[in-house]
Amino acid sequence: MQISSRFTIAIHIFACIDTFEKDKKITSDFLASSVNVNPVIIRNILSQLKSAGLVEVQRGSGGTSISKPLDEITFLDIYHAVECIDKGELFHFHKKPNQECPVGRNIHKVLDNKLEQIQLALENELKKIL
Repeated sequence: MQISSRFTIAIHIFACIDTFEKDKKITSDFLASSVNVNPVIIRNILSQLKSAGLVEVQRGSGGTSISKPLDEITFLDIYHAVECIDKGELFHFHKKPNQECPVGRNIHKVLDNKLEQIQLALENELKKIL
């Protein structure tokens, strides 16, 4: 399993805004140059962060700002804003294993709860990081 780079790029965006907002206009081009990705990727992530109420984005070259104090934004907030988690589930488990096989018949009973515990532990840790 690997969380996409959207999460670390979003953290990078917050670090840039916090570091440079007093000296520079924070545009998607500026952020893209720091992250070293295409500005379209930055604009897509900024759109997700804006939809989550974490940043404000002015059209054109108006710039980007953080919409509330950083000590009120957790890594979990950012993670939820940018990661595409299907139905709130981190792990995409095959839904219909072979019921004729003893492993397939029991795999959900064995793993579902454990995977939920892992996701909950991850989310609890992300909540702690501001």
